[in-house]
Amino acid sequence: MSEEGQAPQSDMISFDDFVKVKLRTGKVVEASDHPNADKLIVLKVDLGDEQRQICAGLKGYYTPEELLGKSLVLVTNLAPRMMRGIESQGMLLAASSADKSKVVVLAPDADIEPGAGVG
Repeated sequence: MSEEGQAPQSDMISFDDFVKVKLRTGKVVEASDHPNADKLIVLKVDLGDEQRQICAGLKGYYTPEELLGKSLVLVTNLAPRMMRGIESQGMLLAASSADKSKVVVLAPDADIEPGAGVG
């Protein structure tokens, strides 16, 4: 950040670019360690009208059991990506400390139905 508190010009995106990102809530209905990766957890997430599989680099910060039943904020229009042999069909949002010693998933602060829009 610059002294004025604004991001450097190279980091700026237009509002039109930002609105292309589709954010929705999803509820974790299954969670397990990725069989071929040390840091990944595989989640099945209910988006209300569909379920998706998401691979997230949360191992060491969360156990699969801690994520089960949680409502999370997800990017739902990200192109699918193979992650160590398993397809990830979106991305969850998380905040992390500068040194990555702490990672916390972003979640609604009250109950809301799976698939609710975030904006």
